[in-house]
Amino acid sequence: MIKTMNSIHLILLICLSFTILLAQSAPQDAIVTHVPGFDGTLPSKHYAGYVTIDENHGKKLYYYYVLSERNPSQDPVVLWLNGGPGCSSFDGFVYEHGPFNFEKTGSLPKLHLNPYTWAKVSNVIYLDSPAGVGMSYSGNKSDYITRDTTTALDSHKFLLEWFTLYPEFLSNPFFIAGESYAGVYVPMLSYEVMKGLDAGDKPTLNFKGYIVGNGVTDAVFDGNALVPFAHGMGLISDELYMDVTKECQGNYYNPANNECESKLEKVDQELDGLNIYDILEPCYHSDSSSKIRLENTNLPLSFRKLGETERPLPVRTRMFGRAWPFRAPVKAGYVPSWPDLLNSEESVPCTDDEVATAWLNNEVVRKAIHADPISVAGEWELCTGRIRYYHDAGSMLKYHRNLTARGYRALIFSGDHDMCVPFTGSEAWTRSLGYPVIDEWRNWKVDGQVSGFLQGYDSNLTFLTVKGSGHTVPEYKPKEALAFYSRWLEGKKI
Repeated sequence: MIKTMNSIHLILLICLSFTILLAQSAPQDAIVTHVPGFDGTLPSKHYAGYVTIDENHGKKLYYYYVLSERNPSQDPVVLWLNGGPGCSSFDGFVYEHGPFNFEKTGSLPKLHLNPYTWAKVSNVIYLDSPAGVGMSYSGNKSDYITRDTTTALDSHKFLLEWFTLYPEFLSNPFFIAGESYAGVYVPMLSYEVMKGLDAGDKPTLNFKGYIVGNGVTDAVFDGNALVPFAHGMGLISDELYMDVTKECQGNYYNPANNECESKLEKVDQELDGLNIYDILEPCYHSDSSSKIRLENTNLPLSFRKLGETERPLPVRTRMFGRAWPFRAPVKAGYVPSWPDLLNSEESVPCTDDEVATAWLNNEVVRKAIHADPISVAGEWELCTGRIRYYHDAGSMLKYHRNLTARGYRALIFSGDHDMCVPFTGSEAWTRSLGYPVIDEWRNWKVDGQVSGFLQGYDSNLTFLTVKGSGHTVPEYKPKEALAFYSRWLEGKKI
């Protein structure tokens, strides 16, 4: 009996030791011990650093990992990707659903806890991708000429290396999420993960599904979305809408004749002066830094209430680098960066990201979050001009079909006042996949108030709108974003 008890104690001791080992298996040199600008106690552990994905080139991808404030050993791990292409995922960290709200105070911003951070219910990896974006870089500048397929392969390699460094999270449900041009990144990376699982890649990721917010998807659906959106929102007249519909025959992104092009130019003129990322928000114009121009707005005054946010600090009045000017969907070939557009004749409205730039280019901050100094990695920019990016993957519809057909869950959400990637296009392409509707169009609520609408399809596909929100939903509607995000992750009815 004593011998049996001793054996049991030994087994328990071994199990306990293994549990402790797992709990400590995250790289200790990656732990963030303090965050400059924040004076309180962090509500969860943070890790940050580089994963080298090409030793010969010195190609390094930077990540910042925020553990869940609830139950990190059980809660999902979510990889977050911002778009551009060329935009840093610190956009999501600083301005959207990261652990802090940033207040502009002198040279170093002051940080406050974000009550609506997605780390309330999940572990979140913020990844700067591809190399050359944000804090990520390469010792071989040829790596800064890249494309969709290369970016997906590199990000998949990052994931395999990252989970090797953090094996204690391999059993957690894993999701990939992003917005805007990440409408390309997310399904392509998800597809690479699926292929890797089929091929037996190690370590084995517990991949469950993906999330895309206001994401570019398909040149035809995205390109034809603006005109119906503008008319439905009351931004162009019935007469102009009927004229442009007649002349263009529903083909707005690739006009077939001069008459169609002329009417589309008239549409653009009518929309000039609006904030394309949220038509409810004022638009900052660089020709007068002290003035916000509000002329040429066709918005009813009642819309202002609709666009209010619960964010304690102001939503950015100036936005940068989310997608393209009017009627310019992503097409094959070279994709101009926002710095390219800023230096061209294009007028890119509403641009600025002072708080993030000041914080992330502070060398004390960079040292604290294990980012290499400016002399090595370069200055941090929200959307960089140092990469040359090519779109070579075509429409994302085939990726969505493949992934959902295999049973992976997909949530496609849209801020319904984004004119950059209008919800009308996302609603149309999700419907075009042809899955039976199993949850008919209905509203969803937060605190008893209608917060948007959704339609659920067979094969775990959900399309959802967020009422009164712009392009970066968690920035404009943080409470509502956390609500649908947490419900969806947990498999609950939204």
